[in-house]
Amino acid sequence: MRDPQTASTALEERYRDLGHRHIAGIDEAGRGAWAGPVVAAAVVLPIGDADLRDLLAGVRDSKLIKSMRRRSALADRVRGLALGWGIGEADVDEIAAYNIAGATKLAMRRALDALVGTFPACAPDVLFLDHVRMEGYPLPQHSEARMDSKSLTVAAASLLAKTHRDALMLDLDARYPGYGFSQNKGYGQAAHVAGLDALGVCPAHRLTFKPMMRRLL
Repeated sequence: MRDPQTASTALEERYRDLGHRHIAGIDEAGRGAWAGPVVAAAVVLPIGDADLRDLLAGVRDSKLIKSMRRRSALADRVRGLALGWGIGEADVDEIAAYNIAGATKLAMRRALDALVGTFPACAPDVLFLDHVRMEGYPLPQHSEARMDSKSLTVAAASLLAKTHRDALMLDLDARYPGYGFSQNKGYGQAAHVAGLDALGVCPAHRLTFKPMMRRLL
């Protein structure tokens, strides 16, 4: 019996019926954080495989998977089964320069470039995105809210983006201790607020976000 929590492939199958073969799911992690980069992942899954949802049982919106170990195991499974995948980042300077929406789209373009550059045989012919549109990108796009819950391909991208960014935040915690980055991943939780109050901002912080701007006045 299939895990009912596993994201659906119904939308992917509908697009396959329209003639699309390489559907890239794209999602980001860290958009609302106060520190660290925003990260995006792009994934192409073998949608024609009848066993795909069984093989990726449990893959869903990464925010709903609370165990870091479980997220990591599922991300490994996605990378092992995907036809191709790529990761893109935009750093805090780019977030300041382009705002978080622009930096998120920059990270998504870099994820797509990494996907196509590393796995050219599965270059996508349509993009699935979670409530974002890639203006000017020369492919058809399907974007709506909560795609990381509605599409297995976007859920897989959500997992890769989340686990990659979590690893980056562990590194930033070692470089800039006192903010709790290893636990809060740069989001505005109590330990992070306490660290800001005690230590001020550090180079990992997004200086154009209001909690940091208030402390720099």
